[in-house]
Amino acid sequence: MKKNYPLYETTVFRDFRVMTEQAAELHGDDTAFSFKKNPTDAEVVKVSFNQARNDIRDFGTECISMGLRDKKCAIIGGGSVGWIYAYFALMSIGAVTVPIDKELPAGDMASIISRADCTAVFYGAEIGGKLDYIKSNTSASVFVCVNGEQNTDNGSADLTAADLIARGGEKYAAGDNSYYDYEIDPDRLATIVFTSGTTGKGKGVMLSQTNIVSDMTQGMYNFAITKKTMNLLPPHHTFGSTVNFVGHFAQGCEIYISSGLRYMLKEMQEQQPTHLILVPLFVETIYRRIWSTAEKTGSADKLKKGIKISNALRRVGIDMRRKLFADVLKTFGGKLEMIICGGAALNQDIIDFFDAIGITILNGYGITECSPLISCNRNKLQRKGSVGIPIVGEQVKIKDPDENGEGEICVKGPNVMLGYYENPEATAEVFDEEGFFRTGDYGRIEDIDGDKWIYITGRLKNLIIFSNGKNVYPEEIETELSRIRGVLEVVVYAGESRKDPQKEVIVAEIYPDYEQLEADGVDDVQAYFNEHVREANNRMAPYKKVGMVKVRKTEFTKNTSKKITRFSIDKSID
Repeated sequence: MKKNYPLYETTVFRDFRVMTEQAAELHGDDTAFSFKKNPTDAEVVKVSFNQARNDIRDFGTECISMGLRDKKCAIIGGGSVGWIYAYFALMSIGAVTVPIDKELPAGDMASIISRADCTAVFYGAEIGGKLDYIKSNTSASVFVCVNGEQNTDNGSADLTAADLIARGGEKYAAGDNSYYDYEIDPDRLATIVFTSGTTGKGKGVMLSQTNIVSDMTQGMYNFAITKKTMNLLPPHHTFGSTVNFVGHFAQGCEIYISSGLRYMLKEMQEQQPTHLILVPLFVETIYRRIWSTAEKTGSADKLKKGIKISNALRRVGIDMRRKLFADVLKTFGGKLEMIICGGAALNQDIIDFFDAIGITILNGYGITECSPLISCNRNKLQRKGSVGIPIVGEQVKIKDPDENGEGEICVKGPNVMLGYYENPEATAEVFDEEGFFRTGDYGRIEDIDGDKWIYITGRLKNLIIFSNGKNVYPEEIETELSRIRGVLEVVVYAGESRKDPQKEVIVAEIYPDYEQLEADGVDDVQAYFNEHVREANNRMAPYKKVGMVKVRKTEFTKNTSKKITRFSIDKSID
């Protein structure tokens, strides 16, 4: 580590049950979770660490009574205390959790449940009619609604999280100590996370409690979180379940569970979180909202001038950001200090902008197979363009580096998965001869002051290889083009012409911000982007120049993690 920049304090625990017990002991009546029963409610429900511990214990006790120990259990739904209780309790009793995205079609949900051979389904009421399809098309026999009550097609109601807590509580009070008597093996299979994939069908990533727990205990040495966050991420994704739930609960941070993206800004103003865990799409949305509002109110020039003045003052040791940009910061409740961002690339210009107005963005790197955190920038130790330094106890190397030191990023450590579910061939393919996991990401490592800084170039699967031997990573070009005003989304690829299949050309397909361009008086969108892409070409190596610009009318198809599904794009050009 850099001299005089120590590791932060963290909490150490071996499994989920120890985590919930330890959090209750350390944080007691402090608020663990807060939420609104309905988005329009003024009242906020608060759950203490003590209450959460008791509820999880009682929930788990009843799950044991229902025969769910060692069984695979699907959890479907958005973020809720009931989802968290199901996840924490099932892990604590030795069940295997299978988190599933609530946005998937019913057929896909049923397929995963059947593929994983799930005995039970814990679901949120929001999945609605999909439940009847799941009941008719899977062999699952236990159904529990975690956030209310769901009536089925025959008019009967399933058990609820409240039912399990009440029944388990009675058993515990009567002397049933099965929840605590069970010895957890932290190294055995604990959860199967089916990746959504951006290049094809997802795989079932098998993680142990050691994988998840080590990722958070060792990851939290690298950065310090504040006392209150707001959960906006889907819980089925490891970024949401591991970082937002496990990491924050263990550290004693209050987690306000958002009512949904449409309420995000309103709830930020009400709840005043001090830091957020977000994916780039959310950060980019906030960034565009700030500038759009500034332009509509005629304050854009004032904002730009303020940033220049602030940056000049900071260079001589004077930090006036919280005062100079108080009006902008009120948009987020006025107390937001930091955003931890991961899941995809984030433009450095956006990171610099937030830093300029007083919000630190810690850009990180993770992948489901690594539970997910691999590296992150630190609160007061960051490098532009880097996704940070590896978490403590993890080895990272570059496989087969080229003359620039770039190659495939490989990871080894206790956070790396057990393998892919019922797919030994795919598992063998992603581990090298030294036992390192091959991420499929291409990049380099720079050793600076004893720290290994990771820089990501792109995905190996997205690599464009031309017949002249030149390799192009589309993400590099996409980052450059995303700086063009009016670009909402852009994907770069090698086009295959129907008329001349031998023709090689780099295509930039752009989904514009039509509202912004109209406000700017742009009449010919195609001509506008042709001109600005030509200007961008002048800043790039000749073999990386874009040869064709395609303008889309609709946004790109995305998977449930909000990443563009590249394999679904029609790459033909005429």
